[in-house]
Amino acid sequence: MIWKKEKMLSKKPFYITTTLPYVNSDPHIGHALEFVRADVIARFKRLEGYDVFFNTGTDEHGANIYANAIKEKMEVEEYVDKNAEKFKNLVQVLNMEDAHFIRTTSSNHIDAAIEIWNRCNSAGDIYKKNYKVKYCLGCELEKTDSELVDEKCPIHPNRDIEIREEENYFFKWSNYQEKLLDYYKSNPSFVVPDFRFNEIRAFVERGLNDFSISRLKTKMPWGVPVPGDEEHVMYVWFDALTSYISTLGWPKSGDFEKYWVQDGKREVVQYCGKDNIRQQSAMWQAMLMSAGLPNSTNIVIDGFIISGGQKMSKSIGNVINPLSVIEAYKGVTDFPEDVLRFILLHEVPSFEDGDLTMESIKKAYTAYLANGIGNLTSRIMKMVTSNKIEYKKKEAGKKKEIVGFDTNAAIKEIMHDIGLIDEYIATNEPFKVIKTDAEKAKKMIEHCLVSLEAVAENLSVFLPRTGEKVLECIRENKMPEKPLFARLP
Repeated sequence: MIWKKEKMLSKKPFYITTTLPYVNSDPHIGHALEFVRADVIARFKRLEGYDVFFNTGTDEHGANIYANAIKEKMEVEEYVDKNAEKFKNLVQVLNMEDAHFIRTTSSNHIDAAIEIWNRCNSAGDIYKKNYKVKYCLGCELEKTDSELVDEKCPIHPNRDIEIREEENYFFKWSNYQEKLLDYYKSNPSFVVPDFRFNEIRAFVERGLNDFSISRLKTKMPWGVPVPGDEEHVMYVWFDALTSYISTLGWPKSGDFEKYWVQDGKREVVQYCGKDNIRQQSAMWQAMLMSAGLPNSTNIVIDGFIISGGQKMSKSIGNVINPLSVIEAYKGVTDFPEDVLRFILLHEVPSFEDGDLTMESIKKAYTAYLANGIGNLTSRIMKMVTSNKIEYKKKEAGKKKEIVGFDTNAAIKEIMHDIGLIDEYIATNEPFKVIKTDAEKAKKMIEHCLVSLEAVAENLSVFLPRTGEKVLECIRENKMPEKPLFARLP
């Protein structure tokens, strides 16, 4: 066991954000994965004494949004309002603590996007030209030949690559190759994990092409207007990336100076999927440099969730809806959202792809929740209440470390501790010793109780309501009214 006795820190600012889900479809389990992991880090930092700003929200402009609204015969505003509510609901259902929710259609965000455009333009990094490019509408990104497989985007192989030829504004990304490489060199833990850092560093080293940052309004009117040019709207990525600072009130009054700027003290963390590495760790960082703003301090890259060895697809029928998982466990536990949180944290590696099926979820539920923390809590509290062991509050402040944003390793360590307590009970059998040596048995049970309390305190970061319930039972010297996680039928 690795326990660390922490001295509470002063209220040092800590900023963390998820990417903003694109509202052209319903929330999927990948969104839930990123939400939950960021929430765990935010909760952990709060317990360490940090003043945390936790951001999420929705990305609501761009060609996919516009096309889907037309397809559904809806006004675009109505379409994005409807879908944004689904993501707000997911934030609430997952029990994300104190999450600020930004929408890129909000007036303060639009003002921020216009301001960052003006700053980049004043720096000489925006120009207009005609161009011809291969484009993946699924990614809403330009693609080079080296990125395509059989003339298809590997992330969206069911979509044809479009050939686009028009006049657009461009950002001089090529100006920032050396500046980005210097920043990477001076910040060796900037991208987590290190193999993803190696990936983006190699990408930048190969040379950067300027990227388009506008679209013709006659073709795609749904976007933030380009300052001084009524014929263009901003490219969705240029607009959406600005949300990480517009959420802080930038460029007007707000929390930007407090959470993003403080030199030597700040921690600015962004979570994203591996398909976002270029946008978050190179495009956005160059935009910040151009605008004269501090860079992020960490980009944490998730893998994908697959199912049964295959990419999730409606046509295959292996898509896992996060809300469906929660709904499926409402009948067996009062904490169904913690079931999903546990599955995403324990069964999916922190930085690699993970494979989930409804069957694998059931197996993990039984092994670790029903037969694990649920059964252990009942066993210990039965011995405590039956033998009138009084709870004595232990010294506070011991907590697990989450090293390098590896939430998977941290929760597995807690599950290991649960196994050790179970093993201690099985080996020492205090429930039998009580018949022959009451004092010895009571010390054993007290040891189990203190160990369970430590587990529950650590678990509360990952499974908040479960951890709180176990602590309530311990501190009120009572059995759970019913199994925390009943066995599946």
